[in-house]
Amino acid sequence: MTTSRTSVTTDLRVLRPEDWDQWYSNLLRAFGGVPESAEEQELWKSLTEYDRFVGAWDGDVCVGSAGAFTFQVTVPGGASVKAAGVTMVGVAGTHRRRGVLTSMMRRQLDDVRSWGESLAVLTASEPAIYGRFGYGQATQSLSVEIDTVRVRLEVPAGADDVRLRYAVPAEALDVCEAVYARRVPERPGMLARMPGWERVVVLDPESERGGASPLQCVVAERGGDVVGFARFRVKPDWDVTGSHSAVVVEDLEALDAASQGALWRFLFDVDLTSKIVARGRPVEEPWHHMVTDIRRCGLRRRDALYVRLVDVGAALEDRTYQTPVDVVLDVEDAFCPWNSGRWRLTGDAKGAVCRRTEDAADLALSVRELGAAYLGGVPLAGLAAAGRVREIRQGALAEASLAFGSVVEPWLSHGF
Repeated sequence: MTTSRTSVTTDLRVLRPEDWDQWYSNLLRAFGGVPESAEEQELWKSLTEYDRFVGAWDGDVCVGSAGAFTFQVTVPGGASVKAAGVTMVGVAGTHRRRGVLTSMMRRQLDDVRSWGESLAVLTASEPAIYGRFGYGQATQSLSVEIDTVRVRLEVPAGADDVRLRYAVPAEALDVCEAVYARRVPERPGMLARMPGWERVVVLDPESERGGASPLQCVVAERGGDVVGFARFRVKPDWDVTGSHSAVVVEDLEALDAASQGALWRFLFDVDLTSKIVARGRPVEEPWHHMVTDIRRCGLRRRDALYVRLVDVGAALEDRTYQTPVDVVLDVEDAFCPWNSGRWRLTGDAKGAVCRRTEDAADLALSVRELGAAYLGGVPLAGLAAAGRVREIRQGALAEASLAFGSVVEPWLSHGF
């Protein structure tokens, strides 16, 4: 129960199927009130895990929403760890600054702990919101706008042996998903595709195309095996000088360098286009080293996945470490006090143990910094330079920062 400044009481309860329409309408309004197609709403309704979603109610009116999908996220070392995918968080404008969001976050993290899940993850509509609840920015994504008139691609050997064919996106879904599944263990932050989520990647309502074509798909094959795919649109743009149309990349996965090169070369060469636009791509990809002029690729980073350790000990044991580490962490966690205190982490590339200890601390930090560093993309040393991690034992910071790192830059492979 939450009591507001105006003595209005809200009732926080698990979402019921019969309340979904009103609950979702409140969410849409919180995000601007732009209606979605019936197809989109039906898909999200089918994916809703009612026992993991909550609503805040003022009488019979829904004024707040929050949910947590069941996900499996890849962590350094390649393991797939169960995580709560926090989603659809919104508060009615009439009930802001009354503790509704805090009460939902409190309930949600208590629930996640009771479910035995060590991690909660989310993407933030406003980055400033979630730090106070212990979420740290753990991955970034890349937006690109490549001038394909001036930039050329130098593909690796073997690209000419890859056969490309057009396919109907929905009809090629199974073979594309098989490629995606093989890619998931290779990069921290990637999400295993849970049942039903394969429908999201081929959802193609006209309202979401931004004036571009319906979704198109090209499948890459070698020796009869599917080795990659690209899903994209073409956005027309003509003037008196001719076409300035863009290839809009929605998805691209490949199992090897030659297949990557063949797919990107195809996108570079789509007729009557002069640029490639892609958003939400990994910060580092093979094509970065194939282009002739990286300056004309319009690279821009932004925050992506935020990570929250719900159970510090279990989460730190779930991943491996790229170099041996033996460090005592003094963790501060005001929102989930069961995490606060000193933890001894010992581990290497084969596994790890993390237990409470009375030993003297080597590093002091909050759970937010642990979340940021967890997937290996944010160095503890960088956080220390910003005053967010404090080194107590000399040398502990360098040891832990190197151990927590990842050979491959982490990446959130799809939103939720």
